[in-house]
Amino acid sequence: MMLIMSTPSKTRAVPNRKEVTHERIVEAAARAIRRTGYDGTSVADIMKEAGLTHGGFYAHFDSREAMLAEAADRAGAEALAAMERIAASVPPEQALQAMKEAYLSKPHVDGVETGCGTAALVSEMPRQAPEVRRAATRRIKEMIDLVARQSPDWGKPGAHENALITVATMVGTLVLARAVDDPKLSDALREAALDHLTSTGK
Repeated sequence: MMLIMSTPSKTRAVPNRKEVTHERIVEAAARAIRRTGYDGTSVADIMKEAGLTHGGFYAHFDSREAMLAEAADRAGAEALAAMERIAASVPPEQALQAMKEAYLSKPHVDGVETGCGTAALVSEMPRQAPEVRRAATRRIKEMIDLVARQSPDWGKPGAHENALITVATMVGTLVLARAVDDPKLSDALREAALDHLTSTGK
């Protein structure tokens, strides 16, 4: 994780009104795309959710795609931050397991709007504009890197490949667990994946 250090001689600038409004729109869009998908999210719906008029949209974004790219970036950043908090809350040797358990938990299955954007949006990503895919891809790479750094074999050959397998298993399992309408099957998918990841040490 990159830490941005502030210098003592400079004070943090207070966001101006436009920046605060922009932030509200991006927050609303990040929730909306996870809830209804890229294609199910309209500019009018997001502006309404942010408590703003539709006409003010183009004061903040050049296009709908530019807004979706920022929303994808925000959704990915929020998921990474949540995983980093989980990793930091336990001893280092328990971090990877804690992250897997939280990701494959029932609350995460139910928390579509605030959960992993990749799992919520992965099936739509190939059809999105390049800037949206680029933002989502960058956050996926960061997620893989985060998982790799928590691995006991970090720095050794195969660590990155194991992280790829872990992330693919976690995301794919979450997608399936959310997709089915059978709660028992949803739970079984989560539990089987977690047992497998735990037993293999990936």
